[in-house]
Amino acid sequence: MRGRRPRARETTMTYRTCAVSVLLALGVAASPLAARAQYPDHPIRIVLPYAPGAAGDVAMRQIQPLLEKRLGQPLIVDYKTGAGGNIGALEVARAKPDGYTLVLGATNNFVINQFLYRKLGFDPLTDLEPVGKLADVPAFVYVSAEVPATDYARFAQYARAHAGKLNYGSPGMGTTPHLSGYRLSQAMGAGMTHIAYRGSSPGVQALLANEIQMYIGGYSIAAAYMPQGRVRALAVAAPERFAGLPDVPTAAQAGMPDVVQGNWWGFAAPKGTPPERVARFAEVLHEVLALPEVRQAFLAGGFVPGQDTPAAFAASWRNEAPQWQAVVRESGVVLDN
Repeated sequence: MRGRRPRARETTMTYRTCAVSVLLALGVAASPLAARAQYPDHPIRIVLPYAPGAAGDVAMRQIQPLLEKRLGQPLIVDYKTGAGGNIGALEVARAKPDGYTLVLGATNNFVINQFLYRKLGFDPLTDLEPVGKLADVPAFVYVSAEVPATDYARFAQYARAHAGKLNYGSPGMGTTPHLSGYRLSQAMGAGMTHIAYRGSSPGVQALLANEIQMYIGGYSIAAAYMPQGRVRALAVAAPERFAGLPDVPTAAQAGMPDVVQGNWWGFAAPKGTPPERVARFAEVLHEVLALPEVRQAFLAGGFVPGQDTPAAFAASWRNEAPQWQAVVRESGVVLDN
């Protein structure tokens, strides 16, 4: 009898051990699903590394209530400006990778700035996790109404004939409009002088006053002046015409060299964020951007809804990096934070 009790205890302990092991195994197997179901369980902070009113901010505000409804939690937009967006992006790169801190950045933050700045402080490809593209912002080539050209061919001819005498503007050094304007000026043999403004609004005002003769930017910044004939749009750098300005040809249709690039905005998380949380946010973003009312609202603002998966968005970072690296090197622009 004395020998049986230990065996009974051993058997009981063995059953308990097995039961615990099975439950643990089931828990491990179900944890991604559980994490997916539970995320998010508190507000998500969206760091926007630019001032309120930036294109990404406008697009984000249009879909924020729809995202919040599907996620079941508020999205807190936190503006962290400075150093061309590097301060906000760096903060997210160093944040806890739990899915509750994301950055809403532009092409510069994820691709261009690493080649522009002497010390960026982080590597977008190794320190950030692409989540999804919010929107493309097709670039229009605007010219002053004082320029005697109604299409690209005539403008290129005029610019060459006045080489070194014309100006183009941008919302800042190293921005996509600046670098695109530089490349177009070079392609035309125009030797145009670049003037950097503190944002799009003063640049467009300079275009209206003919202080600059060319400005590259989105639909919303200057399209309102076209009906009065105060500016002209010669082309849009996009695969197809923009529905808001259907009479403006694409760059290819206008015979313009493929040197002008539009901007885009998207979300990224700190590297190491659980993939199921990245997938959850990306899935909700994709659903919202596919809604007809969102497409209509984006059209009015000059945006094309992004429909990238996290993998496709990551691929665009890698594919565009060498192109922009070459452009920055050619332009000779180097910036300090």
